[in-house]
Amino acid sequence: MKIFYGWKMVGAASTLQFLQSMMWYQAFGAYAAILMEDKGWSKTAVAGGAALQSMEGAIIGPILGGILDKFGSRGVIRFGTIMFGVGLMVFSQVDSIPMFYGTMVLMMFGCSMAGYFPLNVGVIQWFERKRARALSMISLGLGIGGMCVPLVAWCIEYFGWRPTAFGCGVLAIAIGYPMACVFRRRPEDFGEVVDGGPSKPSEHERKGHRTPARTEVDFTAREAFRTRAFWLLSGGHALALVVVSAVNAHAINHMRISLGFTIAHAATIITVMTMFQVLGVLIGGYIGDKVEKRLVAAGCMWSHAIGLLMLTYATGMSMLLAFAVLHGLAWGVRGPFMQAIRADYFGRTAIGSILGISAIIASVGQVSGPLLAGVLGDATGNYQLGFTVLAFIAAGGSALFLAARRPPPPPRLRPPTSAPA
Repeated sequence: MKIFYGWKMVGAASTLQFLQSMMWYQAFGAYAAILMEDKGWSKTAVAGGAALQSMEGAIIGPILGGILDKFGSRGVIRFGTIMFGVGLMVFSQVDSIPMFYGTMVLMMFGCSMAGYFPLNVGVIQWFERKRARALSMISLGLGIGGMCVPLVAWCIEYFGWRPTAFGCGVLAIAIGYPMACVFRRRPEDFGEVVDGGPSKPSEHERKGHRTPARTEVDFTAREAFRTRAFWLLSGGHALALVVVSAVNAHAINHMRISLGFTIAHAATIITVMTMFQVLGVLIGGYIGDKVEKRLVAAGCMWSHAIGLLMLTYATGMSMLLAFAVLHGLAWGVRGPFMQAIRADYFGRTAIGSILGISAIIASVGQVSGPLLAGVLGDATGNYQLGFTVLAFIAAGGSALFLAARRPPPPPRLRPPTSAPA
């Protein structure tokens, strides 16, 4: 039986997310703790590096979205994979704050061009009915990569952070570049159809049993921007990233400072969290195309917030495990829904541009989370105040998702209204 090519792209995208998650996204906290300890850099200084990475959407999101809509994702992902690997190699030579920030900019561009945005845009073009399942499988790579963070932490402790970063850069290119070459633009360009369905009427259809027609409505980017749902979804996504980015940047250091954990032991808690993230991805893949995504996303926001409070005020292992379960499940279920729900609402035609502008808004949360936690951490000596504020901000995102109902078709697609007699 021939495998639908879209699933091959899903496998390649999941592998790329695995590499980026294991080597950088969720390993950044381990590198940050080492830099603060070895070089005496402040929490704010290191958080500034995390913020620079998070500005990717605001800087190149709209431009990248237009390129993806016009030319497809393959070339962008290939170039980004090389930049990501080279960025890790350059990071291994960092000795000063300016060089650290310069490396973060390089990594930002690499991760932008080979990360979740172009990967999701590429895969969205190949799926409709199975879209949430496909995007969840991509996020599975992100979660499994997080489970391997202790391996990176072990390498940092036994080989040093510089050899570890350089070796990761080499592997990122050697493994990632062939995966980037798997991507194709649209199924229609290669004689296939969305979801891998039959391109000709089946025997069942020839007998008069027609399958439902494609019901997805394709908005232009401008039409999407004029809807209330676009701004509510973007705002909710931004508030979710407040917690996710703060945890990635500071959780390991919080456990080291407040709970006396070693970096390797703290990374183990992150591994438990990502195990539940993987479970959440599997749950999301199963229910994603069957339930109303905005309601699930609203519930996940409360889980994010409560999980962060458990981490913040942990007095023992039980509270840390509660954090791992709540935050991990919420991230795993909600993450793929953020792109899937926009594609459901606005269609495939301009999805790159739509996600590109959304990334500007989402980056506000991604930048502010680590920065606010770092600034308040330096001011108070610990992360309690910063994490508490971020948790309550994230909980407010639940209301945004609840209000983000599917928009009506744009005016050009609505049936004309009859004039009164």
